[in-house]
Amino acid sequence: MSGNHQHSHAIPQIGNEHRLWWALGLTTTFLIVEVIGGLLTNSLALLSDAAHMFTDTAALAIALAAIYVAKRPADRKRTFGYHRFEILAAAFNALLLFVVAFYILYEAWQRLGNPPELQTNGMLVIASLGLIINLISMKLLLGGKDDSLNVKGAYLEVWSDLLGSIGVIVGAVVIMFTGWTWVDSLVAVGIGFWVLPRTWILMRDSLNILLEGVPAEIDIVAVEKTLQTVDGVESIHDLHVWALTSGKISLTAHLVCPTGDVQAILNQAKARLAEEHNLEHVTLQCETESCEMDHPDAHLFKTPSHEGHQH
Repeated sequence: MSGNHQHSHAIPQIGNEHRLWWALGLTTTFLIVEVIGGLLTNSLALLSDAAHMFTDTAALAIALAAIYVAKRPADRKRTFGYHRFEILAAAFNALLLFVVAFYILYEAWQRLGNPPELQTNGMLVIASLGLIINLISMKLLLGGKDDSLNVKGAYLEVWSDLLGSIGVIVGAVVIMFTGWTWVDSLVAVGIGFWVLPRTWILMRDSLNILLEGVPAEIDIVAVEKTLQTVDGVESIHDLHVWALTSGKISLTAHLVCPTGDVQAILNQAKARLAEEHNLEHVTLQCETESCEMDHPDAHLFKTPSHEGHQH
């Protein structure tokens, strides 16, 4: 048996730390202001937008934590290092956001029947400040969003929160000129429904990584076909593709190579995986005879044309 592996350990973009720290400071400060303002003005829309602002703060904090924690080297107890911290934090964040979103929806339902008196001037001022903060944060993160998945996620969070601020501003203006206080609850419901789908996506992606599922960007059938068409490969089995954290994808597989230059086969296989599927961290094992009997699920990835082949 022969094995070959290639490792790629991407270092987080150090230049992004300053952008993230500034954006985190701005959003955290305004989050506190918005919560206090929502309580003083009695605006559920402001509190709902504050919940959304919390997602931005959490996303920025997770991005920063991931950069710093990921710097810690692997050790004998954690041979993969600490990269999965980002995913654990994201899953916890999603659970918390579900609770917040459902509370906002429940409170909005209660208020529809008995709308409280609102201070629209305060709502308008605070939401306008939030809009400015979001624009500044987006500008800060714009330069790093194409270099880092963490920064890109934080950028998208801030962008979506900008829409929430616009919603509160529109609601405050409508209430100011019409007196329809129920609009506040309507805006809160809209923000709540905006948060829920994104929260579900965050939870789904986090669980997929924690369960070592195939990453969404990887077509495992296409990966299988790539390996099957490598010169000298008769069949494959025990194929696994998973992600340690976002952007860090690994692959392992057993290749049955009865004849041929094993090293040349391995080199060709890993080159094609890198070129066609952007898979850099791979571990491949060549066998002259299939050991799939030792792997109950291996038949799922066996070359169809050799299903009846005996070794």
